[in-house]
Amino acid sequence: MSTANRDERGFNRQNIFTNQKLRLSGLKLKSQDQLQLLFLSYYWPPSGGPGVQRGLKFVKYFPQAGIWPTVLTVDEKQASYPLLDETFLNEVPQELEVHRTATSEPFEYYKKLSGKKEIPYSGFANQQGKVSLLDKVFKFVRGNLFIPDARVGWNKHALRKAEELLQRGQYSAILTTSPPHSTQLIGLELRKKHNIKWIADLRDPWTNIHYYDQLYHTALAKRLDQKYERQVLEQADAVIVTSEDTKRLFLNKPIGIDPDKIHVIPNGYDDDDFIYPSASPKDSFLITYTGTITETYNIDVFLKVLAHLRSVHHEINYKLRFVGKVSEGVRTRIEKAGLIGITEFVPHVPHTRAIQYLMESTILLLAIADVPHVFANVPGKLFEYLASNKPIVCLGPVHSDTDRIIDECGAGRLFHYTAYELMLDHMTQMSKAWLLNPNLDLPLINHTRYSRRYLTEQLAGVIRDLVD
Repeated sequence: MSTANRDERGFNRQNIFTNQKLRLSGLKLKSQDQLQLLFLSYYWPPSGGPGVQRGLKFVKYFPQAGIWPTVLTVDEKQASYPLLDETFLNEVPQELEVHRTATSEPFEYYKKLSGKKEIPYSGFANQQGKVSLLDKVFKFVRGNLFIPDARVGWNKHALRKAEELLQRGQYSAILTTSPPHSTQLIGLELRKKHNIKWIADLRDPWTNIHYYDQLYHTALAKRLDQKYERQVLEQADAVIVTSEDTKRLFLNKPIGIDPDKIHVIPNGYDDDDFIYPSASPKDSFLITYTGTITETYNIDVFLKVLAHLRSVHHEINYKLRFVGKVSEGVRTRIEKAGLIGITEFVPHVPHTRAIQYLMESTILLLAIADVPHVFANVPGKLFEYLASNKPIVCLGPVHSDTDRIIDECGAGRLFHYTAYELMLDHMTQMSKAWLLNPNLDLPLINHTRYSRRYLTEQLAGVIRDLVD
């Protein structure tokens, strides 16, 4: 990866990167016709996890859609990243201008005081189970002294650098992507001061996120957080959300927001990631789940179904595999279901390896957290599940966006958290089909509208319409 730029490295990138090299990278050479965009994201390679992928893929495909981005992010040596994935560095175009700044965050103090080495995951996924008094104190401090979030210390550094970049006068628009939602406050300040077009991309809800009540907000802290949320939604020139349900969630708030400026651009998959052939095992019925899973992901019915199938289909070698962070509570439930002996736990792996695990499976397990506002939750992994052409078995809310997408693509089936009989019948039929042919891969399903290239074109259209 190169962080080359004229003012910090003393050379002009266009004199270094030849047209041939740009063609090999899949990007177009910067031209006068391309709209220049300042793109602000806290999460950027080598950060890992699903949050970084959305911004990275947009930036990758922007030039092909007539947008030339410049990225402003945090210095990876000072950033508070719960996960790292060095392989994402390979996807950053060499000709991309990336600026990194310092930050001021409390996580080093948190680790020293708590004795924990890990940064808290989104939704405190690595802090499930019994919560200590000290953890409650930390959450209270987080919810009341760091509003809207504990990464707000990056803002003053990012604002200073953004001001410097905007003085060039070459940018037609800025885009801020979050979480952390504190990043949106940078866009709000720049919009007020420079009257530049501003696009706010919110990957998750803000004050309606499912773990919000775990932060023990005081009434004053809640009001301040709601004020920030309202200002962003009202003053951004365009708001991008990842699901129709999130759009409805924002529109139902008592604020003055034009519904036409909220655009739904979901997460997706990158065709370039799916270079591995399907390799379904012939000797086992292998069910894979990738990503973080905690007690809020209610998979009890699935575990009960799988335990029953094992008791009646002795001729089938069922296996269950989790790739990523699995809470102790979920492990306990698997053990109580009598499935611990057939379950493999794989720690967090690079994204490329996670894709391989998908391709080496029989079917894929998906779960939606059983929490308030769950209809707005469309997991990013869903779209990579779609691209694998493996049958999906999902636990979640019926008639949600996730249910609709799976159904429209003919990619499997979503079951309510309590639908034991329906899931048992479905899994029984799949088991019988597997005995006849261990490759249950679906025919090519209709998921191309969720490709990162197509979705970036949609976002580029929103940006161009604003500027024009």
